[in-house]
Amino acid sequence: MKALTSVLATFLESRTSRHNLLTLGKLLLIFAVLVASFSVLFHVLMEHEGQHHTWITGFYWTLTVMSTLGFGDITFHTDTGRFFSLIVLGTGVVFLLVLLPFTFIEFFYTPWMKAQATARAPRELPAETENHVILTLHGPMTKILVRMLEKHHHPYFILVPTVAEALEMHERNIPVVVGDLSDPDTYRRLRIEQAAMVVTTRSDVINTNVTFSVREVSESVLVIASARSSAARDVLELAGVSHILSLEEMMGQALSRRVVSNAARAQIIGNRAELVIAETSAYGTTLVGQTVAESGLRPKTGLTVVGIWDHGQLVPAEPTSLIEEHTVFILAGTAPQVETFNTTFAVESPAAAKPASRVVIVGGGRVGRATARALDEREIAWTIIEKDATRVTHPENTQVGDASEFEVLVKAGMHEASSILITTHDDDTNIFLTIFYRKLRPRTQIISRCTHEGNVGRLHRAGADLVLSYASMSANSIYNYLRGSEALLLAEGVSLFSVPVPQALHGRTLTESQVPTLTGCSILAIESGDQRELNLSPGTIIPPTGELILIGSLAAEEKFLNAFPS
Repeated sequence: MKALTSVLATFLESRTSRHNLLTLGKLLLIFAVLVASFSVLFHVLMEHEGQHHTWITGFYWTLTVMSTLGFGDITFHTDTGRFFSLIVLGTGVVFLLVLLPFTFIEFFYTPWMKAQATARAPRELPAETENHVILTLHGPMTKILVRMLEKHHHPYFILVPTVAEALEMHERNIPVVVGDLSDPDTYRRLRIEQAAMVVTTRSDVINTNVTFSVREVSESVLVIASARSSAARDVLELAGVSHILSLEEMMGQALSRRVVSNAARAQIIGNRAELVIAETSAYGTTLVGQTVAESGLRPKTGLTVVGIWDHGQLVPAEPTSLIEEHTVFILAGTAPQVETFNTTFAVESPAAAKPASRVVIVGGGRVGRATARALDEREIAWTIIEKDATRVTHPENTQVGDASEFEVLVKAGMHEASSILITTHDDDTNIFLTIFYRKLRPRTQIISRCTHEGNVGRLHRAGADLVLSYASMSANSIYNYLRGSEALLLAEGVSLFSVPVPQALHGRTLTESQVPTLTGCSILAIESGDQRELNLSPGTIIPPTGELILIGSLAAEEKFLNAFPS
């Protein structure tokens, strides 16, 4: 009964539906007048033929003839009566079998079904809904974020402006709500004051309107918005945004950080208090060709090698892991230790034995330009290949032309480049160029941007040494804001997280715990009271109280939590 009431309310609140219902009522009234008129004429003609029938019989004969049933138990004997029967029959065929059914289906049944469908797309959340995340777009980035939210049982809802979008998502069992993105009442119905976060990743104009509308209802809820320009960032700040996602700058920094160079400097990518996580490449250093144990990296700097990137996957570093020319690895320690690494290996780097690092950037869009700025900070020379001359901002460092033409590649210095960065927004183009460049330069480092997460594996198979997912990087950043100090997601879904010491690990040494072997995570530090032990050794004993700080992929984090429940 409640569902029927909801459908009726949805149906009747539409002006078109009310008009159609009125039209159907008029047609039924005309039908009633026709039946009554034909019944009266039936009696007149029957009396003329000398036949006598009741009024019920008259209505009975009219309806059986109009509906084409024509039982034949009551008939006229004159041509006039039979001609009248043909008129009644023709009227019934047109009215009962064509006009009335069509009108009923088109103006009543179909809107009724649409009203039922609309009722399945809610416009309001239950009053008890709380700590939920509201997303304004279900795109490549938010799909990854949704997987993270579902994995950690965090409620979320997609806000869409049209019923059609809502029904499509409803069919796929996606929690969805319909509402005007720029209407403050929409967010009141979404219980915004009880929400954990609003994430808007549509156009700059819509993101600004969403932020402003949310702030009219709540001043405290977190609002995360993407911005494509510096002007949009300024307006979003005025509208009251909590955090701005400068996705192009993030991608540019990440791409430049992965470039191999003679500088061999470690770049800090995250920290938790004094514990810092850094990333570096081995290119041009004495580390190349040695195992982790032979490198003496820990005795020289105090840093721990916690993982090595292998085709987009963070692999725990073993003492026997070989450091190759294009190896990119993650280090953990303190900021002074990172500086010691940079000083030590910058000095020991045989830079004179290798040509100066040079990078070719394919694509001069926002990501390409952001990557160039980040490379300038590292003092690495670069050249951009851009097909659209209107995008050129540094003519002296830009080669205008098609990045698949050999002459253009020669002019851009592709044959001397130590790294090639592919930054276009089209994954199919990136795959094509990766295959092409890998054939041309089998040993050159190729790093590609990827828009859709599903194409990461394809780019690796095409020959890319590293693939940075635009969607994954954005989702990681948003999830960091949601979890706060609870955890820190680093590049490509690598998580820095803490857990109370599990009972199964009480009193064990790090070697005996076998955490890296069983889960893929690495223990970086142990906190006990106000003390934090960072310089761990294989013989370090895990205390019965306190917290462990670990690093690993999201899958490795889940394995650890399942293998060692707190």
